[in-house]
Amino acid sequence: MSTAATKKVVVFDYGFGNVRSAERALARAGADVEITRDYDAAMNADGLLVPGVGAFAACMAGLKEARGDWVVGRRLAGGRPVMGICVGMQILFARGIEHGVEAEGLDEWPGTVGPLKADVVPHMGWNTVEPPADSRLFAGLDADARFYFVHSYAAHGWELEVHNPAIAPARVTWSTHGERFVAAVENGPLWATQFHPEKSGDAGAQLLTNWIGTL
Repeated sequence: MSTAATKKVVVFDYGFGNVRSAERALARAGADVEITRDYDAAMNADGLLVPGVGAFAACMAGLKEARGDWVVGRRLAGGRPVMGICVGMQILFARGIEHGVEAEGLDEWPGTVGPLKADVVPHMGWNTVEPPADSRLFAGLDADARFYFVHSYAAHGWELEVHNPAIAPARVTWSTHGERFVAAVENGPLWATQFHPEKSGDAGAQLLTNWIGTL
């Protein structure tokens, strides 16, 4: 059972993602971390982190095999925080297109993840981002803070429309590599980053601390 000072975070282990580096980064940020695909642990944690590396379709297949799609959906239906990283962010969109092949995502957000149009792909290395002024995820970070990216695909637009004035619109952060793309999203209990905060040094540590502080 977590206390007010220590939040329990489960890193969902479905075979796609560097779960050990995520575990270490979250622990440094003050969380009580467990790597597991156990349903009860994932459902009862204060926060659930969904990593992801590799191909969109393969990540989705692995997540479904581990019943992670169901866990994510049930947590969000109850307003329980979930955070996706890299392909773990991409699969939150409705679909992904890689090598001309379309695969279904979790469809938590409308839109398609597609190839980055840039002279150099993959986008690999450090880059700045453009968060909104009211971002909680990037609170306390300098405007020139850099984060570590490794990806060839991205969401190029934000299509979720909110018509209910009682529901706050999503806070969307952008970055640019050849073209603008979605670098992070804060949408109610569902947050995500295209970059790797666990590989982003002090800036990434602050970002994870910010997320844990909202749990």
